[in-house]
Amino acid sequence: MNIQWYPGHMTKARRMMQEDIKLIDIVIELVDARLPLASKNPDIDELAKGKARLILLNKADMADMKYTKLWEDYFKNQGFFVLQINARTGAGMKAVTGVINEACKEKIERDRKRGIKNRPIRAMIVGIPNVGKSTFINSYAGKACTKTGNKPGVTKGKQWIKLNRNVELLDTPGILWPKFEDQTVGIKLAISGSIKDDILNITELALKLADYLRVNYPGAMAARYQIEEKEDGVALLSDIAIAKCCLVKGGQPDLDKAAAMLIDDFRSLRLGRITLEQPE
Repeated sequence: MNIQWYPGHMTKARRMMQEDIKLIDIVIELVDARLPLASKNPDIDELAKGKARLILLNKADMADMKYTKLWEDYFKNQGFFVLQINARTGAGMKAVTGVINEACKEKIERDRKRGIKNRPIRAMIVGIPNVGKSTFINSYAGKACTKTGNKPGVTKGKQWIKLNRNVELLDTPGILWPKFEDQTVGIKLAISGSIKDDILNITELALKLADYLRVNYPGAMAARYQIEEKEDGVALLSDIAIAKCCLVKGGQPDLDKAAAMLIDDFRSLRLGRITLEQPE
């Protein structure tokens, strides 16, 4: 399966970011705590050179806690400020302003020495589609100030959002890089919901997910579907279909329906808190 997805507005967004970065004090990047590296856009590191950086491990409530802590340490060791959050419920959000101030303390001190007081810190919010960027902004602001949605690509223009007298946010559309050099990155993003399902082969994705779960989270599928976790992915999907009465005419197992169920159960936490990659 070859995954490529780069809508035209994303190319434009990258150009806009290049133009706007000089106005910015800190770049806040949201990544998915279940796949922090795959959901971290490599373009951002180049665009944000010389700027303070904050990585927010969003959807931390959906990820395996032991790996989330390892990822937090991994990014801190690379010089990033890091927070675990859940933008939807507000968990971890109270700490964001304090970390922004800490990350920008040199800038704040420079302003103080120049006699500039109370100039808001200007932050750019970035992240790949469907990582929860708009939900984060609305939660942080305490009001619905951006359009949100559960489909990738809802935000398509930039907007400044004054949160309080201390912080102004520049929202940007989600960006994916033009080509996935490593297809496993594309597969993880697709499984998590960062790429529109209607351009994907859900059954192939489910087979990849089943292989990963069998090795890294043995027993998760057995507990959910009351089946044996077979090495043959097609046979496993067939057993899921039979166990959940997903049948087509003639009583044959509906593999496509079972595949969609497996992907949905992963995204909905019905298989438990699962992380799709671990730091080296």
